[in-house]
Amino acid sequence: MRTINGIDEIESLIGQELGTSEWTTMDQDAINTFADVTDDHQWIHVDEARAAEGPYGATIVHGFFTLALVPKFSSEIFTIEGVSIRVNYGLNKVRFLQPVVVGSRLRGRVEVNEVSRGDKGTQVVLKHTIEIEGQERPACIAEVVTLLVE
Repeated sequence: MRTINGIDEIESLIGQELGTSEWTTMDQDAINTFADVTDDHQWIHVDEARAAEGPYGATIVHGFFTLALVPKFSSEIFTIEGVSIRVNYGLNKVRFLQPVVVGSRLRGRVEVNEVSRGDKGTQVVLKHTIEIEGQERPACIAEVVTLLVE
């Protein structure tokens, strides 16, 4: 894991990759749990028999589940020291580029896109790419905005 020491250092990393996370296997139990928590039980995610006959030959991971892995992957890739608080501020753009079939392994890759200092703190825009093992196209690309307060 990479340790970033304060806002000056993260600002110096604009355009650079921070690293990649470990691979995480997306199993049916996790998919079902996400469906229960979000009350999204669409058959393509939870009905294994029906999904086997569907367009992907198996169930697929919810797109928002894939996106929800950003904090997990981030915590494996980097930490920021020298700030009193780090808060999710929002998303600039999210795209789901490829479905994630049950049993796939995912990992995160993070790059620093932008750092903007302001009165309320510093906004950091990180490009998160969620990769699927063995696939050229990623599952998701998201620009995540984080507010850092010293």
